[in-house]
Amino acid sequence: MFTLEIDGTAVAVINSDEASAKDLFTCDGFKEDIRTMTTGGKPLWNGTSALKVRAATEDEIEIFEDALAEDDGEGDFVDDPRHTGGDTDEEDEADIVFLVDIDEDEDEDEADA
Repeated sequence: MFTLEIDGTAVAVINSDEASAKDLFTCDGFKEDIRTMTTGGKPLWNGTSALKVRAATEDEIEIFEDALAEDDGEGDFVDDPRHTGGDTDEEDEADIVFLVDIDEDEDEDEADA
């Protein structure tokens, strides 16, 4: 497993090999996502800081495994064509767990009201 680190903060963990982790964490679609996602009202990535991909620590792996164990599979996942590489098999898909709290979209909050 590998971790995406931005400015010294571990942001996300992926269960893939290093090459796949680097490809996904540095693809244009993912970079656009982390520029628009916020934590504590601040963007996850400012668009200029280096995106460091490194081996995940034992603690990060444990957080990842716990998050997947709690996942009921009923999320709002929508396949994003920006993240597809063409001929990918389902078994080649990797899971990503964010290690920081992601702010909820205001639109989602309003829809729940």
